[in-house]
Amino acid sequence: MDLFKEKVFLSEKTGKSLKYLYYSPECEENVPLIIHLHGAGSRGTELSQMAHTGPIGELEKGRNIPARIVSPQCWGNTWFELFETLIDFTETAVNADGVDKSRVYLTGLSMGAYADHYPSQLAMTRPLLFAALVAVCGGGMYWNAARLKNMPVWAFHGALDSTVLPEESIKMIRQINKNGGHAKITIFENADHNSWDQAFAMDELWEWLMKQKKEPEK
Repeated sequence: MDLFKEKVFLSEKTGKSLKYLYYSPECEENVPLIIHLHGAGSRGTELSQMAHTGPIGELEKGRNIPARIVSPQCWGNTWFELFETLIDFTETAVNADGVDKSRVYLTGLSMGAYADHYPSQLAMTRPLLFAALVAVCGGGMYWNAARLKNMPVWAFHGALDSTVLPEESIKMIRQINKNGGHAKITIFENADHNSWDQAFAMDELWEWLMKQKKEPEK
């Protein structure tokens, strides 16, 4: 946890607050931004519950991630009840000094990747904010998948996952591509629900993510 600063965001729009972890590389000018959403097991008020998984876990293992990372903590049952506060948090993070707005990435796992809760839904609600979306063992509102057709999306799922069935991710990716998108999915044949361990450990994922860049708005 020494890599991260523990911070609190207070939304002037909703009056609600969010604790979050903040990491920034040595160079803080014109850096990419990763917004990461945790799963249900990390809900609460202790930020230490969010350690060891996703981009946070990869930094702890020594991976060099040349990006600013912010990871808010859900203190409710789901992200849904905090959605407006999360939108405000996200827009504030994107507009902060030093962020390369053409390289803002949204990642999430489990509850944090499910469209009924946050990342996919936020990407659908604010598609122009993000250069790419990474969703691990997610799924959800695939009938709105057309909203993601212009965004690079990479989904991951464990074939043995009985908590969130892999068909959920498959349906989402299929619908994005059916609507003209360019999404892809990786299924880990021997992985259960914690397929995020394998996904975020992939060098290929990080190489792909860091190459994504949003086209300038016309």
